[in-house]
Amino acid sequence: MIPELVLVALAFLLLVAGVAGSLVPQVPGAPLSVAGVLVYWWATGEPGTVLLVVLVLIGVLTWVVDFVGGAVAARVGGASNLTAVVAGLVGLVLFFVTGPLGIILGVTATVFAVEFYRQQDARKGLKAALVTTAGMLASGVVQALLTGSILVAMVGVALL
Repeated sequence: MIPELVLVALAFLLLVAGVAGSLVPQVPGAPLSVAGVLVYWWATGEPGTVLLVVLVLIGVLTWVVDFVGGAVAARVGGASNLTAVVAGLVGLVLFFVTGPLGIILGVTATVFAVEFYRQQDARKGLKAALVTTAGMLASGVVQALLTGSILVAMVGVALL
């Protein structure tokens, strides 16, 4: 059987990876954080049921923010559903080719191009692109704060 210390170390490695992953587009920070909580709980029996459920729910909320943050920002900026889908596909492809900066620039350019073509208005295309980019960045910050709070809570559980 795996020693408890190894599982606790794995749990905290997953928790830290969750925070880091929340800052990098297309890296599943929230599931990594939830996995860290569950590994720690399995190894030690802590945290208690109520805190365990709260931390898992925070992880699920973070995952939802990851998926809908960019799309919501695109819609707020005036982009169509088609634009959000096309931009998401471009972001997915660029993940394998360019890395985080390429994803942000590629999605921004895609939103602008599709919205400019759709509306024949550069100003509306630029607004949609800028709001989408700001939303993507804000989504990353919110995810980092939420996964960071899970990590802080688990450090508290381990120390108390």
